Amino acid sequence: MKYRSRTDITAQILEAANGGATKTKIMYKAFLSYAQLKEYLTVLIENNLLEYHEGERVYKTTDKGNRFLKIYNQIGEFVTSDSIMEKV
Repeated sequence: MKYRSRTDITAQILEAANGGATKTKIMYKAFLSYAQLKEYLTVLIENNLLEYHEGERVYKTTDKGNRFLKIYNQIGEFVTSDSIMEKV
């Protein structure tokens, strides 16, 4: 697997938690160890990108988290289209 930035990992976690997901599901979808996952979950919750629902025991991406994902994906599209233009 190629090197991933913190931003890439954050986006994968938020994507995995869209609609609700357990720690285990997020861990496997984002390819993280349990220790890494705990660290990221803490930071994402503190920054209101993710929320934990105790009754359901699931993490869900917040509106702010979804805005982050939208911008992240737009930047990814822009970079990809720029890379294509450089090869022409």
